[in-house]
Amino acid sequence: MTERVLLQQLRTAGYKVTPAREAVLRVIAQEGEHLDPAEILRRAQKIYPAIGRATVYRTLELLTQLNIVRPIYVGEHGPTYIRAQGGHHHLVCSNCGTVIDFEQCVADQMATELAERFGFQIQSHLLEFYGQCAACQVPPCGSKQPGSDSAGRCDSESPPSTVGRKYLDRNK
Repeated sequence: MTERVLLQQLRTAGYKVTPAREAVLRVIAQEGEHLDPAEILRRAQKIYPAIGRATVYRTLELLTQLNIVRPIYVGEHGPTYIRAQGGHHHLVCSNCGTVIDFEQCVADQMATELAERFGFQIQSHLLEFYGQCAACQVPPCGSKQPGSDSAGRCDSESPPSTVGRKYLDRNK
């Protein structure tokens, strides 16, 4: 969705387009996916240096209410924001927090069936699968090998990190 379309959605809903709101919308239009409020603030300050953290949070709350963006919660680090339109799909590693975006969606047929069955107008969806990424599936060395610890890992292996999220876009 273009910046112009996002700005028009704000105007149509009866809200003023302030320089701060425009900066946040520009960041969302340009970057689009998986932005946390701190990153949105950092990028918006390059566009409009006077913008503050509270303004970013208020703007994100407004944009969420207007169904322009939506927060997603993966892991323990608070929300990241994505555009609300269309579908969004993740594979989420429950071990290390890696998030893999993918486009292959079989939910469209289900969405059509659900809309017809319940008389529901579906505008978007979020599909997430949880499990272990390839890196976290590496089998341990085993306790019989010299140099392995009580968990069966080799000296060169370390336990999976749970610090932060890593987003991988498998669509490119």
